[in-house]
Amino acid sequence: MVEELRNIQREVLPNGLTIITEEMQHVRSISIGIWVKTGSRDEDPQWNGISHFIEHMVFKGTKHRTAEDIARQVDSIGGNMDAFTAKECICFNVKVLDEHLPIAMDVLGDLVLNPVFDTQDISRERGVILEEIKMDEDNPDYLVHEIFTQNFWKDHPLGKPILGTKETVKRFDRDPVLDFYGQRFAPGNLIICAAGNLKHAQFVEVVAKHFQHIKPMKNGFHSPQPTIVPRIILRNKKALEQVQICVGVPSHPIAHQRRHASYILNTLLGGGMSSRLFQNIRERQGLAYAIYSDLSPYRDTGCLSVYAGTSRESAVKVVQCVVSEFRKLKTEPVSEEELRRSKDQLKGSLMLSLESSTARMSNLARQEMYFDRFYGMDELIKKIEAVTAPELQELANEFFHTESIAVTVLGNLHDVKLTREQLAC
Repeated sequence: MVEELRNIQREVLPNGLTIITEEMQHVRSISIGIWVKTGSRDEDPQWNGISHFIEHMVFKGTKHRTAEDIARQVDSIGGNMDAFTAKECICFNVKVLDEHLPIAMDVLGDLVLNPVFDTQDISRERGVILEEIKMDEDNPDYLVHEIFTQNFWKDHPLGKPILGTKETVKRFDRDPVLDFYGQRFAPGNLIICAAGNLKHAQFVEVVAKHFQHIKPMKNGFHSPQPTIVPRIILRNKKALEQVQICVGVPSHPIAHQRRHASYILNTLLGGGMSSRLFQNIRERQGLAYAIYSDLSPYRDTGCLSVYAGTSRESAVKVVQCVVSEFRKLKTEPVSEEELRRSKDQLKGSLMLSLESSTARMSNLARQEMYFDRFYGMDELIKKIEAVTAPELQELANEFFHTESIAVTVLGNLHDVKLTREQLAC
């Protein structure tokens, strides 16, 4: 299989704004994303959640369009518009047919450059976000992850919820919103990325028309590296039928040179139906319906975590089964056959992920944020293929230590007890 040569081009405007495109001639769509390189981890504690709040507010109206105009214009060209806030970025994106690029860029640029932040809209939106927070708190799967994260990166903005808390959201009014927006939405902090049926020069022209007049400014928002606090948290919530469990250990930052081995370790531990956790805990023992592991890497830290939902009677047993999988990865080399399967699974999902213009657009933006260059699929596959069984064992010995395992258990925990000794690995 020969890789198609990806046609990726990058340009920086005089004011510091980065533009990246990838031409995909075989599709009719274009996905455009405006990425802000700061997220909820760069907020002061008293303004926790303000990045997400601003992401919502820009859709409420600009100097040229009402909220309804924005929705109608995107719908009238059959486009898909969306936005999200993460710990380290905010993204506004739209996917349209190639012929609608100018309109799409006009609407997207307007949202990001000319929001009005009307006082009445702000107070209405506070209510909307408070409902969103309540909705999430009613979702036990979300809640266990949130409690886990807040304790894992305790007292650091990375551990704080992206949505903020009821207390912080109630404080948001026009002044802090304008202040935060003015500091973060600066050209040096923006990446505008597009993938699809487009020409680089033409796209740069369209972007420059909207963005070249913004003044460059300095903004080095980079919160310090968090220290990790591996605690055992048992949180009682009587109304829950199931016990929710999150077990995690510190792992590498996103650009670490051994990241490919981490991907494979995560895949064979709990990524998918043939993984050890799924086969052992769900299929062989029938202890859980949902069980999986996840890698959450950030720019200066990371976490490898396992999630499971089980009964109160089985909760401690499930935690111990997870830890015993950690132990096996440290003591027994992975077989050739299992290593091959995990590599193929990982390669397959990577290849599939490059089929859509949206996925390619996100992939380019993330590479720009975290790496100093673009990695092609061939190179990625080479790195994955190069990972060996001894390397995985070495990594397991680096990640899995009894004293660095953090556990959060949430549910009707009458009589459930868990000690550090039970996490021996």
